[in-house]
Amino acid sequence: MRTIVVLFSVLFSVFSTAQYGYRDGNRIGISGGISQCTMFTSSFDTKAGNGFAGGLSVRGNYYNNWSMIYGMQFFNSRFSLGKDGLNTRATEFSLQGVQIRLLLSYNLVQNHVSLDFGPVLQVNGKLAVNGANENNRIKYNSETATGIYAKDIVDVSKIGGAMHFGLSAGSKTVRLLLFYQYGFTNLFNELNKNATLTTNNNNERFKGNLGTINGQVVFNL
Repeated sequence: MRTIVVLFSVLFSVFSTAQYGYRDGNRIGISGGISQCTMFTSSFDTKAGNGFAGGLSVRGNYYNNWSMIYGMQFFNSRFSLGKDGLNTRATEFSLQGVQIRLLLSYNLVQNHVSLDFGPVLQVNGKLAVNGANENNRIKYNSETATGIYAKDIVDVSKIGGAMHFGLSAGSKTVRLLLFYQYGFTNLFNELNKNATLTTNNNNERFKGNLGTINGQVVFNL
């Protein structure tokens, strides 16, 4: 995590200098907003939850109507796994981490409307669950008369990737952002290293992909 912060600080310094040399070419943005996160998985029953994200970005001219966006965002995404029933309970989890984005941006209307898309590197923390709910059983295996508990699945994959698709509209100084990110890596892959967990998962591999809709406001300096 420290390496990521240092790298972004270097980028921030470089593009801060560039901004003052060519103000219309490079703009530093501070953004923040809300999100709705869905876990796509066949391993658990799921329900979407609300979260938030925010960070820094640098938008620079690239070629003709194309720009590039470099950025880092901190996020807190929430979703629920399991469902209320005789043997299981719906339990909310939260996932915190940081994203590094490198996006291409096509300017539909110069300085006002653009389409943004590209890859996202995501560094995840552990899944967090309220201490009172960590012993909730979120999946039941009738064959073994046991199951999977909330505290069993907190160690998820630390590194992941996503694709970003979005639209931004506004002025040079203030823009509204609406974008969707789909995680193409398996967040639950780390769980497959635990033989007991996979047994309690009906001897099936865990698989989970995050899908997140974000609405944000960015203020360009």
